[in-house]
Amino acid sequence: MADSIYQPTTFKSRHQLIYIVHPSEDIRGTVDSKLKGKKVVLGITGSIAAVNCVKLARLLVRRGADVYPVMSHAATRIVHPDAIHFACGRKPTTELTGETEHVSLCGQVPDKADLLLIAPATANTISKIAHGIDDTPVTTFATTAIGSGIPVVIVPAMHGSMYDHPIIQENVDKLRSIGVRFVGPHMDGARAKMAEDDEIVSMAVRTLSGEPLKGKRVLVVAGGFSARWDDVRAITSTASGETGIALAVEAYERGADVKLILAGGKPVPSFIDVERMSDVEELVARVKKPKADIIIVPASIPDYAPAKVRGKVRSDKAKVTLELKRLPKVLGLLRKEFKGILVGFKAESGVSESELVARASARMKEHKLDLIVANDVKKVKPGQTDAIIIGRKQRSVKGSKTGLAVAVMDEVGKLIV
Repeated sequence: MADSIYQPTTFKSRHQLIYIVHPSEDIRGTVDSKLKGKKVVLGITGSIAAVNCVKLARLLVRRGADVYPVMSHAATRIVHPDAIHFACGRKPTTELTGETEHVSLCGQVPDKADLLLIAPATANTISKIAHGIDDTPVTTFATTAIGSGIPVVIVPAMHGSMYDHPIIQENVDKLRSIGVRFVGPHMDGARAKMAEDDEIVSMAVRTLSGEPLKGKRVLVVAGGFSARWDDVRAITSTASGETGIALAVEAYERGADVKLILAGGKPVPSFIDVERMSDVEELVARVKKPKADIIIVPASIPDYAPAKVRGKVRSDKAKVTLELKRLPKVLGLLRKEFKGILVGFKAESGVSESELVARASARMKEHKLDLIVANDVKKVKPGQTDAIIIGRKQRSVKGSKTGLAVAVMDEVGKLIV
């Protein structure tokens, strides 16, 4: 029972041993269940970035993974095996024994691991794996996993000059050529830093998802856009962009090449390609010739704008009157140029569900949308939503915005021929 998530605690009787579940089970699947049932071998090597692996292991568990840690001797000098044991509920493999741990998890065996994730990976480890050298538990697991066809993801972390060494770069390219994936590193001055936990875990999800959107370009337009009425002031919206960010991440984890156009300062995961803008006129110019296969527009975009005044309207006026003109609908402009899958959103306030569906359906027909997501803004709050997806069928989604993103991308997937 050395690697079990169950630990003996006491005897109920002379003949019966009682087990309790390891505390790591309390967090399993609390973010989502995308890695549920997946066996992830986490290889930890002797970079100082190994101190981050407790949090990384916990995030893998939070997304449902069964984590089997493996540590090089150098890694045990940086982070104690007990800390990793606590994080994921299994004792790390720190040396290979007659149990042939590398074969039982990464060999050609039934129920083998789904993924070998090496994070952090030193220059030494990368070079050894590239040359088939397996003189640590981690490199032996790598040799076995590659030979068994198990996906391998490597997360480098080292001094910048080491990563820039031409032989190290040659070894990275060599591993990429046989299908090994790399996450990061992110250059920070003289350091080639280990990627952030969310980027690493999203790559794990992407790798194990089957990548149903591989080769597809997805453009997401999100946030609250504005229409200027002088050089300082603008009419805008309170949309946060949360749903759009969740959609971009979901598309990435399904294998798509993702571009996010975002109004507002909401933080975006580092692995999402984001272009920030706020002005509706800039947006209209940007989307005239979209390069995408799928476009999703959860953005709040002004329908009206005042004629812009040059300079700044003086603030000592008792009253300012603005005359608004109607703006072209961005969804309409997109559909004129774009022949791919187009998903719109329709927000209303304080209407009945039947009226909400009717208005959204009319918008869908008007702009020849493939899907539309309708919601009542009175039922939306940070992180949570209550929406109806209208397409070939109608589907209600209530809960997290991440859950809505999953549901929308599920429906998009059904439209791909």
